[in-house]
Amino acid sequence: MIAIFYLVLQILKIYSYVVIANVVISWLVAFNILNTQNRFVYSVLDFTYRLTEPFLRRIRGFLPNLGAFDISPIILLLLIWFIEMCMKLYVAPMIF
Repeated sequence: MIAIFYLVLQILKIYSYVVIANVVISWLVAFNILNTQNRFVYSVLDFTYRLTEPFLRRIRGFLPNLGAFDISPIILLLLIWFIEMCMKLYVAPMIF
């Protein structure tokens, strides 16, 4: 049970890194620093997009239209942080 607890925590941490990488790469593409014609850049952007978009799409459905500002990654990172804290505060005492 302890191993599953730590595995879930690590998966949440890795997923938060993927969300951050998606945001940074999309900014670099938007500011024309990275070119999506590069196969590696396109592959990384597509990989992070496929991992993050299902959750970000659901969050965008609840948020009001803010124009050019997309705060859904921030909301997703806050939700991940909240889940981690709840696991550490409520699930960990039951396991240990």
